[in-house]
Amino acid sequence: MTVRYRQAQGRSQELAAVADASFRVGEGEMLGLVGESGCGKTTLGRAILRLVPLAAGEVRWRGQRIDDLDRSRFRPLRRELQLVFQDPSSALDPRMTIARSVAEPLRALMPGLAAAGRAERVARQLAEVGLSPELAERYPHQLSGGQLQRAVIARALVVDPRFVVCDEPVSALDVSVQGQIVNLLARIRRERGLASLFISHNLAVVARLCERILVMYRGRIVEAAPREAVIRAPLHPYTRELLDAVPVIDAGAKRRVLARSIGLATVDAARSGGCAFAARCTHAQARCRSERPALRPARDGHLVACHRAGEWPRGLPPLVPG
Repeated sequence: MTVRYRQAQGRSQELAAVADASFRVGEGEMLGLVGESGCGKTTLGRAILRLVPLAAGEVRWRGQRIDDLDRSRFRPLRRELQLVFQDPSSALDPRMTIARSVAEPLRALMPGLAAAGRAERVARQLAEVGLSPELAERYPHQLSGGQLQRAVIARALVVDPRFVVCDEPVSALDVSVQGQIVNLLARIRRERGLASLFISHNLAVVARLCERILVMYRGRIVEAAPREAVIRAPLHPYTRELLDAVPVIDAGAKRRVLARSIGLATVDAARSGGCAFAARCTHAQARCRSERPALRPARDGHLVACHRAGEWPRGLPPLVPG
């Protein structure tokens, strides 16, 4: 798929926020999508759910193309495809109680459900995400950040979806709370067999939850592989950089962090003639700057968009010595 946005007034060209992205999510699979801020992750997730239009390509759900359906034909599918928003403090209406916010999808997508049935579903859903009954009649400002995110998750799940896009669901939370929400999502996925796309800039969080990981840079998927291959033997220099940016504790109890900055990947995905990462890559050669690499198989289940990937059959070494 490709998604383009119009640029600021006075500019005739459009910005390609996502370019030629292609992947599948298996039944019951939690697929990770990782990349720095501005790389197009959120746009891609919203495009899957038809919240932003495609400029090219298509989206298929259970074999059916859905991006070209009119509103009346797509509406029955909305219940199956849900979104967990990034910022829980702005995702809920401050004028509604938590119970009413969680019940909103039921009113919209299951209008035939009686009031008693809605109340029962809401209570069951709040219990599933770990919210006590007394919190149901409180308002968003009366809940902590972790409790709000649980409520947002409950609202997405109350209509029993089959696929959920989780857009940075822990980035706005304290580190101590992030682990609780990650564990909650892992349990729900396991118990429900729910398929999902988990979007994050944090590769460590994605690696805890997902069996497969897509790495995105400037609107393009540059690496796609099973979790262990990405973590232990990355083939794209950008993936290696993301790994080296994760703080770790070494044997001497000293914190090691990447000495290179990771900024905003906001350059147009379609404008560069060569590899978009070439300007930041220590391995770049002349070909990298003139010819865009295609995403191609490198080994079993491992795809990479890098001209030099074949030179690192066991993966790129760390950029910062351990």
